[in-house]
Amino acid sequence: MSSAPPQRPAIPEGRARRAAPRVDEPDAKLTPQQRERQLQRQWWLRVSMVFFSPRPVFVALRDESKEALTARQEPILAILLLTGIATVLQTSVAGRLLDDPELDGLLIVVWALLGGAFYGIASYWIGGTVLYLGTRGASVKKQRKSSAIRARHVFGFAMAPIALSLVMWPVRLAIYGSDTFRTGGADTGIGPAAFNGIGIAFILWSAGLLLYGIHTTYRWTWVRAIGTVLLAVLALLALVALLIAVRQL
Repeated sequence: MSSAPPQRPAIPEGRARRAAPRVDEPDAKLTPQQRERQLQRQWWLRVSMVFFSPRPVFVALRDESKEALTARQEPILAILLLTGIATVLQTSVAGRLLDDPELDGLLIVVWALLGGAFYGIASYWIGGTVLYLGTRGASVKKQRKSSAIRARHVFGFAMAPIALSLVMWPVRLAIYGSDTFRTGGADTGIGPAAFNGIGIAFILWSAGLLLYGIHTTYRWTWVRAIGTVLLAVLALLALVALLIAVRQL
């Protein structure tokens, strides 16, 4: 008659939790400096996650504690800088920079960095502000009003696909070289149109990610999220109309 196999001792509940800690919850035993570094690493990891698993990223944006806001400043700044560079390189101005014989490759790099930084920061504040106005307009009366910094951070992470579009530029430069920044030359025809189409696809990806971010971060329905975007667009158009009216005075 065979005896029953000995049972393995049960692992205490507290020890089981310690064996598999949650990624999003820093260890309470860490010093403030270690906790800050851990939070920063988590937010840098979320930059890559936003491309293939965006829900945890936008859920984490609900945390508006001082530690969380500080930890995600640098990742958002990096996204906005790369977004600005990608955007200015897609403009028609970039396509004719080398028409000026006084410009060279080094000056184009400087122009892209400075112009990208300016555009990225401006888009963060303008885009984040009009999105905030959109969220305020879409909020119900008795609901707690969302903060402006949450709207800016949702906007910042939603711009990540445009920043990712920079990966196509080494390929484009390898094919067309300096003609990329010169009128005429080899950078004409179907090839450049295909690259422009890819750039538009990245923009549409960002637009969809923004809509998803609003839906997830604010726990709103899709209809309400779309309404938020429309209100933000109206706020942006009103701002543009105001600037035009001021210039004509």
